[in-house]
Amino acid sequence: MKEILKEVELQDCPLCNGPGVLEEEGSWCFYVMCMDCGCHTAEIPYRNPGERITSAKNAAHLWNIGKVLRSDPGE
Repeated sequence: MKEILKEVELQDCPLCNGPGVLEEEGSWCFYVMCMDCGCHTAEIPYRNPGERITSAKNAAHLWNIGKVLRSDPGE
């Protein structure tokens, strides 16, 4: 994961300006999530180790351009 973090730059959350964190889910996808408000990108899957860094970069790109999902209480 350290090698991926060197290649990925995350901006602040597009909704609340909180810190974003790149997460890997079960060795099959990446997504970015805000530590403050909980919004997140879609899960970007990968099928093999060669696609792993591309998946992480794509999740970071979605985050950086503001393509996030948000769940409000009661939804």
